Amino acid sequence: MNEINIKISDVLEYLFCPRFIYYIHCLKIPQYEEKRFKVIKGREIHELKRKTNIDYSRKKINVLSKENNVIITAKKYHIKGIVDEILFLNDGTAAPLEYKFAEYKGTIFKTYKFQLILHSLMIKESFNLEVRKAFICFVRSNNLVVEINISEKDIQKGITIIENILDIIQHGFYPSKTKQKRKCLDCCYNKICV
Repeated sequence: MNEINIKISDVLEYLFCPRFIYYIHCLKIPQYEEKRFKVIKGREIHELKRKTNIDYSRKKINVLSKENNVIITAKKYHIKGIVDEILFLNDGTAAPLEYKFAEYKGTIFKTYKFQLILHSLMIKESFNLEVRKAFICFVRSNNLVVEINISEKDIQKGITIIENILDIIQHGFYPSKTKQKRKCLDCCYNKICV
């Protein structure tokens, strides 16, 4: 296999609509995400948390230590990304923590969960530590931290998604678009997607 490395953001785009991967990687059409409000706000929040939470340790979830803004890869699966925080827990495991500029309304979006699942996969490969759970800090809900369990079944689903993305990139496969038509309204490719 060629040295293709996909980013966590590619997985999130794929979950939004598989055709994003085709337009970005096969046709090389940029999406100009830097112009979108949520992207800009999310980056501002991440930078603020990076500067202000340097020594903060989450006692409620038994954190021994943490690393911030860790660039991480899983070479075996051809994926790379940045984890907001890697928490090293007192039971000898590790866990990713991500900040989201969002309110918690009782459900965890699929994109959030798979981001954490793939971060778990990368942490396990890079640090040789078990990852059984992950955390999301919902900034707009007074920094509420929600725990998510990570199962082997979740990891396998994440690996399947990576394989699907690599198949699109390597073979120029034009996938079906999302079945959720409302997503097309907020899509930067809606004028060229047929």
